[in-house]
This record gives sequence, C-alpha cells and structure tokens, in this order.
Amino acid sequence: MSEVQRQFALVAGEPSGDLLAGLLLDGLLSRWPAMKAVGIGGPQMLARGFESWWPQEKLAVRGYVEVLRHYAEIAGIRRRLRARLLLDRPELFIGVDAPDFNLDLEAALRASGTKTAHFVCPSIWAWRPERAEKLRTAADHVLCIFPFEPALLAEHGIAASYVGHPIANVIPMTPDQAGARAALGLDAEAPVVALLPGSRRSEIRYLAAGFFEAATLMLRERPELQFIAPVLPGLRDEVEQLLQASGMAGRVKLLDGRSHAALAACDATLIASGTATLEAALFKRPMVIAYNMNKLSWALMRRKQLQPWVGLPNILCGEFVVPELLQEAATPQAMADATLAWLASPDKVHALQQRFCTLHVELQRDTPTLCADAIQKVLEG
Repeated sequence: MSEVQRQFALVAGEPSGDLLAGLLLDGLLSRWPAMKAVGIGGPQMLARGFESWWPQEKLAVRGYVEVLRHYAEIAGIRRRLRARLLLDRPELFIGVDAPDFNLDLEAALRASGTKTAHFVCPSIWAWRPERAEKLRTAADHVLCIFPFEPALLAEHGIAASYVGHPIANVIPMTPDQAGARAALGLDAEAPVVALLPGSRRSEIRYLAAGFFEAATLMLRERPELQFIAPVLPGLRDEVEQLLQASGMAGRVKLLDGRSHAALAACDATLIASGTATLEAALFKRPMVIAYNMNKLSWALMRRKQLQPWVGLPNILCGEFVVPELLQEAATPQAMADATLAWLASPDKVHALQQRFCTLHVELQRDTPTLCADAIQKVLEG
C-alpha cells in the first residue's frame, strides 16, 4: 500500500506547548511517516523535522498588559500566518494550547474549509467560560489532557477525545532522585530546594527576585540547604543579574533548562503557577505555588476565575493539597516559611506523594497514538 502524503500545520506558542506538540508529532509521524508539518514551534518540534516559520519566543507572552505591549507584533504574525496557510492549504491545522492566538486563527481556517483541531482544552472550567462558544466555532475536534474535559465539552456541543497528559508518560512513576543529584553535581545528603520562577521574561521580572530573597531567608534557617534553578538560555543574563543583586550568587546553582532534572533532584520546590506545577506533582515533589503579575492583569484575571484554586495540582485534586501564594501574599517570608514547612513535615510529604501517584496513573495514556487516532477521524470526516 502506498503511503498517504499529509501536510499539517501547527502552532505551539510557548515551551510547554512545544513539549506537547513534540509528542503529538511522534504519533502523527508514526501514522504518516512522510508527513510534513509547518507553522510555529520550538526545539522539541524542530527535532522532529518541523518547519517553523517564526521563532516560538515571539508568542511566549503572558498577562493582559504584557500581551498589549506586544500586540501589534503578535497580531502581525497571526495575520501573515493566516494568509500563508490560506494560500498553502494544509490538510489540517492543529492549534496547540495558546488559545488567545490559536482560536481566532482556527476559526478563520475552518470557515475557509480547512479541518482544525485544538490540542489542550482551554480552561473553561477554571476561568473565561465564554471561550466555550469560541472553541465550538474554531475546532472540529479538541484533544483533551484531563479526563473530565470531554464530557464538559459535550455539554457545549464540542467533539473531544481524552488523550491523557503527555507529560505523565515522560516522567517516571518513581523518579531517580539520587541519579539526578549526581548528574547535577549536588551533595547526596543535604536537602535540595528547586526554584522555578517561570519560563517567560515577564515571569522572571515579577517572580525571580522574590524567589531568591526567599532562598536567602531559608538559608538563614537551614544553612545546609542546596538551591538549584533551571533557566532558559535566553533568560540567563537577566536571572544572573537578579541573583547577583540578591546576594545569592554562588549559593543558587543555575541550570541551562533541565527543569525535569531539577524536579527529580529536589526535596521541595518553590514554583511559579503554570504547567510546571503539574510536572512537579508528577515528580511527586511537595511544592509552594507562587505567582505575581502586573496588577491590572491580575485584577482582570481574578474577575473571571471560577474556582478557588489556581495551581493545577490543586485543581485536579479538588482541594488545596499544596499552598498557593498569589500577588500580595507571595512575600519572600511567606514563600520561605511554606517551603521550609514541607522540609520539616515528612509525614505530610509522604501523604502528598501518595496522592500524586494516584493522579499520575489517571493521566497516563498512550497519548501519541490516541492523538493520531483522533486526528485520523477528523481527516476522514
């Protein structure tokens, strides 16, 4: 049987989407080895032969005010991308997360006759429920990473499939903490705290200095602590300046990326709200979730929030299993105290790890194959 030639277009607007899209591409390439994939993506996608027409970093902006500052450039990219896709006509467009960028693009392409899918259901169960109608217009099918989402989308007349969370298959059920510490050159015995202030420039601006000050306070209480902080290469200079200003240069080991190694190695993590918190949960690590952003962005976001939780581990468990310190509550002292509390509570840590093991099992599926199955059904109409 001759191989079916396929051309797909994808857009993944940030590092977490790049990881998801990379695994999606594994499924598509396994199903259609000669397929071509184009659009906007990052290193995980590029490693699988993806052709990126713009750098992914152009889209990695978070928060209402921050997006407004970059709006003209981002809107221009979307306009040119839409024109190119309407001319080139891929067989299918897949928007990977980034709903503010992707949903309008999907709607325009779908209206022109191009089949569309959206990978990662927008958090209509957490905030901005009005997106459900927009999603129904934009996507022929939604690939969901949480098990409760397809039934919720069905209530809105949206076709969807649960494909599991790809990261649940990447992270081992029992992480090798000793091996990770050895690989990072850390003391095998002294406790390790991982600092993850985010992967976006705006997050570094609002969070990193506070995280480093919290580390200073922790060190006063526990001088034996080791600190590690994974940093994307493009943000390293800014992080090093903030680290120098905090007086913690030489006490916080900066890692080029390697966030998974940091989470495997640590005993606890102080971490920015976002996808990384789910990764920390899958590594079975106790965490303190913190977030700070532009005050106007925060005020607008709070008005649309539907649940009492912001962090994904708390949302998925349906309760505050880990502390959240947001905006004014995210003081260095509060972050330090909450992180140290985990280090002093082994029984609580063990109970949390059992909860996270159960969550890990719920999220494990053969995601690449399930994605390819769903995409094939879309293509076949």
